[in-house]
Amino acid sequence: MIRRGTREIRTAMVTGATSGIGRATALMLARLGYNVIITGRRLTLLQDLSKEIEKTSGVESYILCFDVRDKHDVFDSYDIVHESWKKHLHILVNNAGLALGADSFEKCDDNDWDTMIDTNIKGLLYVSQLVANTMKENGYGHIVNISSVAGKHVYYGGNVYCATKHAVDALTQAMRVDLLEHNIKVSSVSPGMVNTEFSLVRYKGDREKADKVYEGVKPLSAEDIASAIEFIVTRPDHVCINDMLIMPTQQAMPYYVQRDK
Repeated sequence: MIRRGTREIRTAMVTGATSGIGRATALMLARLGYNVIITGRRLTLLQDLSKEIEKTSGVESYILCFDVRDKHDVFDSYDIVHESWKKHLHILVNNAGLALGADSFEKCDDNDWDTMIDTNIKGLLYVSQLVANTMKENGYGHIVNISSVAGKHVYYGGNVYCATKHAVDALTQAMRVDLLEHNIKVSSVSPGMVNTEFSLVRYKGDREKADKVYEGVKPLSAEDIASAIEFIVTRPDHVCINDMLIMPTQQAMPYYVQRDK
């Protein structure tokens, strides 16, 4: 392991780190002393995050600007990561994902389906396979997949988004089994309502619709989810949190929400 003084330095990688849960998670891992590989599509935001990580936590960051939907871009970007970073890669947080639209199934735009499937499922697979092989060589590792309550329950207008998150849930279980012999932990975090860019992206920039999602509710924050991930990745070596479902107090399930009057 890299040593800085008497402190061992490990590496973590976070996809979709430009905002929301990904950004909060990257900052949390930096505070824990990890050098952080941060990925996303918006270079300026990655550069801003990199500066904040290095200023506030005293660790290093490594920017990879790519779209997880593009397999060749993912593979080419990962190839340029210095071997010294890969050699000490302990944690991968698969956060990149999105929902697009909330219409009934028969009214949906199939281009939105392609984007969600390519991002939430295929993108996760591309990154996970690369990192899992690195972790296999290292003899240890921990992969944390950010799923959703939509991976547990289906709701009106969720259709394909729910299907992709059910896939993440199934893949997490499958990865846990497949990677067991290689000393690689695999965990899933499934948040309910979190006030990030999620709804703004889902409603394609319609701020009024996005804000209405959280009306009368105190939703979770990105930092709440980062805190949960912190708990997961700081358990002793013999402990693996397979699955964590996190909801705001005012939300029991997607379709059961107690709103303030």
